[in-house]
Amino acid sequence: MLKYVAGRVGRACITIFLVLSIVFLLMRLMPVETFFEGRSDTMSDTVKENILRQLGLLDPWYKELPRYWNRLLHGDLGESITMRVGVPCGKIVWPKAKVSFEFGIISLGIQLFVGMPLGVMMARKKGGIVDKVGNLYVLLINALPQAVYFLLIQLYLSTWLHLPMIVDRQGSFESKILPIICLSLGGIASNAMWMRRYMVDQLNMDYIRLARAKGMTSTQVAFRHIFRNALVPMVQSLPASLLFTISGSLYVESLFSINGMGGLLVQSIQRQDNPLVQTMVLLYSVISVLGLLLGDLAMMLVDPRITLTKKGGSR
Repeated sequence: MLKYVAGRVGRACITIFLVLSIVFLLMRLMPVETFFEGRSDTMSDTVKENILRQLGLLDPWYKELPRYWNRLLHGDLGESITMRVGVPCGKIVWPKAKVSFEFGIISLGIQLFVGMPLGVMMARKKGGIVDKVGNLYVLLINALPQAVYFLLIQLYLSTWLHLPMIVDRQGSFESKILPIICLSLGGIASNAMWMRRYMVDQLNMDYIRLARAKGMTSTQVAFRHIFRNALVPMVQSLPASLLFTISGSLYVESLFSINGMGGLLVQSIQRQDNPLVQTMVLLYSVISVLGLLLGDLAMMLVDPRITLTKKGGSR
């Protein structure tokens, strides 16, 4: 286990190194006019050249890239150069990251603890009223554009439940309910649909018929065998769900005026704030890698037959 984790961490470090290096090089290919937006006419060529030299944009990439990695390894994420000039990137990203983490983790928990039980009930009562209502819900969520039902929730549900339409500055619990609902609806539908599908597939397996022939009740078969085996492929989707949910939804954060990470990456790219972009990419890369590692470990815990260090069972 330790050998596997060490190997994955090593590969993760290489992946993060390559991703950040590529982003670093791509950002250097962008035009430099953004750095002088609104001031270009009042600056001489000498002043512009001095600014670009201070930013390291006049040096060859093979000289600047090692300097960037040296600063990063010493914990220096750099300072914002266009959005909030001179402010360390960590001080810009971290407050917004905490907001997105809060909304993301709460909504991810709701997706799992509502979506999976719903899928189990739909599978156990296949063809019944719960199954029909659940399938209708899944169909509507997948058929309707997110912007449509997000707006309906904001306009009508806020009126019916007397909830704020945007998140207030104090971050009160009442103002967070609607955006959490919006972030959770898609995940609930996805988890319910896949859990139902996997459990229905397991119902026709030979080991299920054998378990029933031995006298096990439907509840025992459902939770001791079917649910556990159906949970294995569900665990594979957790890393992607973790990254998508925690990174924040650009539209939801904009719609409810949430001061999170949803629009920060887009804004920093548009403003060509290279250190801020690289900090955001670093954060997303670490979350993604951790999600993949946790997904592998969770699969092993759910199904002891899966081994991560032997041939044939490694991933």
